[in-house]
Amino acid sequence: MRYALVLLGVALLSVPAEAQQKENDRVQNAGTVMTEILNVPDNIPQELLDKAECVIVLPSVLKFAIVFGGSYGRGVMTCRGGKDFNGPWAAPTMMALEGGSFGFQLGGQATDFVLLVMNPRGADSVLSSKVKLGVGIAAAAGPKGRDASAATDVAFRAEILSYSRSRGLFAGAFLDGSTLRPDNNANQKLYGQKLTAKEIALEGKVAPSSSAEELLAVLNKRSPKHLPS
Repeated sequence: MRYALVLLGVALLSVPAEAQQKENDRVQNAGTVMTEILNVPDNIPQELLDKAECVIVLPSVLKFAIVFGGSYGRGVMTCRGGKDFNGPWAAPTMMALEGGSFGFQLGGQATDFVLLVMNPRGADSVLSSKVKLGVGIAAAAGPKGRDASAATDVAFRAEILSYSRSRGLFAGAFLDGSTLRPDNNANQKLYGQKLTAKEIALEGKVAPSSSAEELLAVLNKRSPKHLPS
């Protein structure tokens, strides 16, 4: 009987540890995706990255369906610290992408997404509640390469710019109709306490986990200074 109770206690303790490791793996994957995308020769325009208040990385979003399409993905969002988004990139908050589309689709395909949040209103909306891209918040496929004039024009109109990488191809992505929301359950598993997405991303209520090292390092290296829009 005593042996059974010990085993039960070990099992109960291992569940939170396994859940936390799963979220840490997600954060690490996001760092890997961000590093690889920023090393693509014709990648996100530097001007846009420098103007972004926050970055959302969603590794391996799964698109699925036959006739009715859909998408499902989990990732992270990190913002520049400080009241005016002028500090270093801060602890990531966990995010969820869900959505649907109509049309004929076959099978499933995993795609990495990177979203740039271009103004404070966009950051506040995404961190506060579920938002529908293209409806509750202006979203557009991000330009790539070195076309500064095109980058400036698109950034002026959109609150979120989206990019995708699938099968080695990197391009701007249309995510209209998809919903984006804070993943509060994942945040609790990762940080071991109940915190809102704003408390994590904007208010610095928690230190970054060690799994966020690559993500924050590459962003602080490639875009250490915020350029006002």
